[in-house]
Amino acid sequence: MLDRTRRAALAGAHAIPVPRTMYAAAMDRFGEPAVLTGHALPVPTIDPGEVLIAVDTSGVGPWDIDVRLGRFAGRRPHFPIVPGVDGAGIVVAVGSRVRRLKVGDEVYSYSWGNPKGGFYAEYVAVPVNNVAPIPKWLDLQHAGAIATTGLTALQGIDDALRLRKGETIIIHGASGGVGTLAVQFAKLRGARVFATASGIEGVELVREMGADAVVDGKRVVDIDDRARAFAPEGVDAVLALAGGDALGQCLDALRPNGRVAHPNGIEPAPRKRRGIALTRYDAVAGVREFEHLNEAVQAAKLKVPIAERYSLAKAHKAHLRLEAGEVLGKIVLTVHGT
Repeated sequence: MLDRTRRAALAGAHAIPVPRTMYAAAMDRFGEPAVLTGHALPVPTIDPGEVLIAVDTSGVGPWDIDVRLGRFAGRRPHFPIVPGVDGAGIVVAVGSRVRRLKVGDEVYSYSWGNPKGGFYAEYVAVPVNNVAPIPKWLDLQHAGAIATTGLTALQGIDDALRLRKGETIIIHGASGGVGTLAVQFAKLRGARVFATASGIEGVELVREMGADAVVDGKRVVDIDDRARAFAPEGVDAVLALAGGDALGQCLDALRPNGRVAHPNGIEPAPRKRRGIALTRYDAVAGVREFEHLNEAVQAAKLKVPIAERYSLAKAHKAHLRLEAGEVLGKIVLTVHGT
């Protein structure tokens, strides 16, 4: 991370010197984690509606694996490719049309398919509408962990499911980066939360996040019975953050006319059932969306579990860890770490 002395200096600066080149974890081809290697690349230039961020922390998520494997690539990908869709840092330059942010601001950002490169780098150029001041409750490292997962969790609870006070919800896959936040946002909205998690440690973590009842989704065979004991008339909603047979049991516990939502990318995705409203969604970044997230983070006094931290030079090891499974919370890269 940026050390305190440097952070203080940057935050108080009106103009910050920016080098011509930067270190990045980039790839020259698609493939296994080892394709992520250190590169010396030009620092991206900014357009009038963009900001340049000195990255402190970059998030690592399953979508990064898809990018590394070329699943979203066009016919003629331009290498080297710098992955990373979210992170946090300090604004070091602003475009001529930018008024909302200034040099020295501590910010976080989610920007999918960024044409000038992702967050696995010392610097990233991002459209200003995809950038926001970090929540007052969080530091740069924890803000850098939640841009994607926070928007995904909150928009699942508030927009896709429209969860209301007094309702019951199953959050399936609650011990991951999205799920640990979704539990807290559901409790913030006044819901009763039944959650599934991975392993004993995952169950304990999700309890710490505030879930009313938690089961090990990979080992408990009667999830539907336990959910019905939790909500005898059936649960009102399911937020599906993982697939598999256990998800089917969660859906069996829904009341008639219940609601189901899941982010795109969940495999296998839940199938539509008669009498059940099913919503697929993607996290949306924008000025209002980040304002809404910041308000929720502050109101919930959000806890952000960091599963593991890796230096930028060890981005390939972060991907290996992610592929190993049962990640509790979020993996991050400390871009200015060692």
